[in-house]
Amino acid sequence: MQIVSAATAYPEHYYPQETLLAALQEYWGDQIPNPEVLRRLHRHVGVEGRYLSLPKDDYPKLKTWGEANRHWKRVALDLGEQAISRALSGAGLDPRSLNAIFFTSITGICSPSIDALLVNRMGLCPNIRRTPIFGLGCVAGAAAIARAADYVRAYPGQIAVVLAVELCSLTLQRKDLTMANLISCGLFGDGSAAVIVAGADCGFSGPQILATRSVFYPNTEEMMGWDISEEGFRIVLSPEVPNLIRTNLARDVDSFLAERGLTRADIGNWVMHTGGPKVLEATAEALELKNGELNASWECLRRTGNLSSASVLTVLEEVMKNRRPEPGTLGILAAMGPGFCSELVLLQW
Repeated sequence: MQIVSAATAYPEHYYPQETLLAALQEYWGDQIPNPEVLRRLHRHVGVEGRYLSLPKDDYPKLKTWGEANRHWKRVALDLGEQAISRALSGAGLDPRSLNAIFFTSITGICSPSIDALLVNRMGLCPNIRRTPIFGLGCVAGAAAIARAADYVRAYPGQIAVVLAVELCSLTLQRKDLTMANLISCGLFGDGSAAVIVAGADCGFSGPQILATRSVFYPNTEEMMGWDISEEGFRIVLSPEVPNLIRTNLARDVDSFLAERGLTRADIGNWVMHTGGPKVLEATAEALELKNGELNASWECLRRTGNLSSASVLTVLEEVMKNRRPEPGTLGILAAMGPGFCSELVLLQW
């Protein structure tokens, strides 16, 4: 099982963080009791700029969840097509080559799902097997790669594509002035990513998927997710997430590796979900990564913010294109998200 290619696609509207901060200050006006808190939060999330699905001045015009979701459907379809097309091009494949598609998003919803609409738009094979995934959030990019690996392990002559599209800006909540929402409005951005995963009999080169592991943490469902109401998606984000990472991640990685006679010392590459500064710092502390092993994640966070499920896939693209390890290097691709849970993928480059 190989990861053959990875590609990203973003909306056309990109703004520096300071511009977005000013727009949010105007958007909320005197609803914010202490504007300095918002400024401090946005300047400490490690983000220099983000892509938005709409021009920034259009967001105050959105009145209903349904209106925002219609924009989500339109933009997600466009970005999904672009990301898959670029991933196919990078692998030297055409759309009819795909046998399965795993689509994930947590920032909008439609039925038929985006993957079905892409079958028509892109001329994908009518026998393609579709798996739309909703609810996994930040962990879903890694989870979808693991599920795609399961698929091509069963069908080694077939090819799957993972597609993540997240348009976090369209979940903006005007009435929510909680600390969680103020942070998320400075941290999360919009974008998409696609990854081609091929079975062992397809004859492709690329990082090999050696093993995967899913870990669920009981009674942690309040850590992260959505509080869904008639006004849309309201962020749930506990300040305890970094502590949960410190408590569990190293143990889970060590157990995963030990089953294969490996330790963390054998891992030469880390493709980790961008999260945010506190998440990346907790990850580095838990795994004792002190020599720039998470630089690719920090760089992707700086450029585009946290893209939820697409984030770990953007880090994968960055590593594959600009920071590729030496052949034979073992690596871990991982993310954590609502559940609370983690997904681990062992790679050999």
